[in-house]
Amino acid sequence: MPNYIALAVPFFFLLMGLEVWAARLRGVRVYRLNDAVSDLSAGIFQQIGLVFLKVGILLAYTWVFEHARILDLPSGVPTFLLALVLVDVLYYGWHRLSHEVNLLWAAHVVHHSSEEYNLAVALRQGVLTPLTSLPFYLPLAVLGIPPLAFGLADAVSTLYQFWIHTRLVGKLGSVEGVLNTPSAHRVHHGINPRYLDRNYGAILVVWDRLFGSYEPEGEEVVYGLVKPLRSFQPFRAQFHFFGELASRMSATPRLADRLRVLVKGPEWTPPGMAPLPQPEPVSPSTFVKHDPPLAAGLAPYLVVQVGIAVAGATALMYLENALPLPQLVAGAALVFVTLAGWGGFLEGRRWALPLELARLALLVGLAAFMTWGTPRGVPVVAATALLAAVLAAWALAVHAEPLAQLGQAPPRHRAGRGRGR
Repeated sequence: MPNYIALAVPFFFLLMGLEVWAARLRGVRVYRLNDAVSDLSAGIFQQIGLVFLKVGILLAYTWVFEHARILDLPSGVPTFLLALVLVDVLYYGWHRLSHEVNLLWAAHVVHHSSEEYNLAVALRQGVLTPLTSLPFYLPLAVLGIPPLAFGLADAVSTLYQFWIHTRLVGKLGSVEGVLNTPSAHRVHHGINPRYLDRNYGAILVVWDRLFGSYEPEGEEVVYGLVKPLRSFQPFRAQFHFFGELASRMSATPRLADRLRVLVKGPEWTPPGMAPLPQPEPVSPSTFVKHDPPLAAGLAPYLVVQVGIAVAGATALMYLENALPLPQLVAGAALVFVTLAGWGGFLEGRRWALPLELARLALLVGLAAFMTWGTPRGVPVVAATALLAAVLAAWALAVHAEPLAQLGQAPPRHRAGRGRGR
């Protein structure tokens, strides 16, 4: 089955460009570079992780389909439409529990940690969410939904949800009663108390209406987490709530309470711990976003690096079935080092520049590893070395003056009055 997400990457960026253009025409700002880079980091992190996880996920689904299905459904449009509806309702169940069960929330929380709302946020995904959602979809294999129909329906559901992550589309009238829309999904990302844990649908919003979780958009939405992440580090964004769970579990001596930490909701605390503060009213005028300043000249450097990294990560996604495993692992390692460097630059960390220079050296080594013994090896390595040298000189020039300041703690920002999950 084709990697539909990889095929859609150019269209994602085209639509994000159109969103920026439309926002400028309206005189509003919907993107910040640091937040958008963090969104892309999370999306790249997940998709590169899926290069290795997807085979196991598909094998698990296929095994259940081949050994436990109760029906032999024919291939064709009716089976695909059935799969699409069933994927949608099962997604609702997974999504709702991902807000109500800590272990699932730990994997899903990354999608909610942006304090902006734009199309880039749609790409901000948790690397572990495909694993947490798999058990919810296995009943489709038992029913007899073929793997290809399931994979296509899941891809359509994922791609549909991209366009609803925007502030530029208002309410859509009667459509709001059936389909998930930007208005409905803005509510889902809000930390306003009335918006918490509402509107879980993927394509259809009817499940929210049937099961009592629907909330229409009213007051202006404030986005993010009730307890803000305050970080652009991609690894922290992906895994920080697992550390929070470990802290809660270690704070209680009873095994039963430790297990409850995993299955209770994010607001639950073990006996003996101080209860978490209740969410308070928030508004865009009082909430202060995490927005540390960038070093002068860093923005264009990051934009170029993001373009190179997105192209490289997309190439890995395209070639995931063609490249040998060692080359896939080497390419993925370079991507992860790149993402870590972005987080360091955005937060002014002392180690960011040395890591960047080491990454550029690794880039040359990877080019040699990928093309070793081929006719194009020498020119490819030479071109990569030249590119790396130019980027290294650029990085050093950008940090010539602020180099002594790297590693200082970024400016403190008030968390605002909101604390969300």
